[in-house]
Amino acid sequence: MLNIVKKHNIGDAQGISTKGANAAVAVDASERLRRSPSRVTLRAGGGPPPAPFPSGPRWVPRRRATLRRCPSSLASCRYMGAVGSSRVMCDNVPGLVSRQRQLCRRHPEAMLSIGRGVAAWTAECQHQFRQHRWNCNAPERGHRLLGRVLLRSSRESAFVHAISSAGVVFAITRACSQGELKSCSCDPKKKGSAKDSKGHFDWGGCSDNVDYGVRFARAFVDAKERKGKDARALMNLHNNRAGRKAVKRFLKQECKCHGVSGSCTLRTCWLAMADFRKTGDYLWKKYNGAIQVVMNQDGTGFTVANKRFKKPTKNDLVYFESSPDYCSLGTAGRVCNQTSRGMDSCEVMCCGRGYDTSRISRMTKCECKFHWCCAVRCQDCLEVVDIHTCKAPKTVASPELRRGQGSPPSPRWRRCSW
Repeated sequence: MLNIVKKHNIGDAQGISTKGANAAVAVDASERLRRSPSRVTLRAGGGPPPAPFPSGPRWVPRRRATLRRCPSSLASCRYMGAVGSSRVMCDNVPGLVSRQRQLCRRHPEAMLSIGRGVAAWTAECQHQFRQHRWNCNAPERGHRLLGRVLLRSSRESAFVHAISSAGVVFAITRACSQGELKSCSCDPKKKGSAKDSKGHFDWGGCSDNVDYGVRFARAFVDAKERKGKDARALMNLHNNRAGRKAVKRFLKQECKCHGVSGSCTLRTCWLAMADFRKTGDYLWKKYNGAIQVVMNQDGTGFTVANKRFKKPTKNDLVYFESSPDYCSLGTAGRVCNQTSRGMDSCEVMCCGRGYDTSRISRMTKCECKFHWCCAVRCQDCLEVVDIHTCKAPKTVASPELRRGQGSPPSPRWRRCSW
């Protein structure tokens, strides 16, 4: 700190402006922190992050390296860890509506957590659809393919809205518990003593503040649907709420015993979210049992399209349109199962276009033995397997092009009846 003060005095003595001296102080302080081997650790019990420096750019902990793995839906997330105005950062994130940009400017530190939530739900969506023609493959081919799916009110669109809303809840709640957000911390309601089937216990540790995560996700995710009250908006709002409720459904109580020789004379408990895979598996079951609905006469709710099915609850997924076969979107290069008769079979996955077979060699673990005590040792074995991949659709040229007669004739206009 003494060196910094000296630089400030030298700057004044040489006639350098006060603004330039303050900038030199901020740069020197930032350079010292960057070169320092120590790292800042955030308290697990919540609370705000370290206060920013009084002058110069806002100091951001070393979390910017994770931004390189941001999904393409937040293509401008490199701005989220940059030093500068929150307005500049939020204005450069594509796809946000006015209400979402307001929340971004009010909570700029939450955008990094939302980016993690997008990565989590995208990976979970790909896992659940890994054996289907449409496999939620937006990160590989950009969001054009996912956008075409979301244009329809199908059950795939219902699942995407539910899992994306759940991903934001999960990420924001986790950030609150880790003390990464200024606006929240651990659940403030879990204090004092309580009682369950095993007896009395004390609330302690850091309970996940899932109520805050639900409120934030509802304000942020539902902002795109607030403008319109049409059937599509009501469907998306219903599925968004089902996704948020799914995260809250899997809150579990974890406890730790205190006492002499392992006795449980005193228990300290807290609430924690389950792994996001449980939420994905639950929503996958809801996807398979999604209910097709139509708007009621007054336009305020849904009625089932088939009267034989029950009325959808707040936990069910709803959709309007039947799903396409997804063959037009293309399954070329997808790995299929030659012996299966399910959705991952080569006949279904490849849309009847056939498949190619290639033989590859890979290393696997074999001849594993248990050694006392306590390890399992395996050998590396070379395994030769056959991999089946779907063929690409054949492009058939018109007869005029095959005969070399130039460009094809322009189509004739005909009257269409709707």
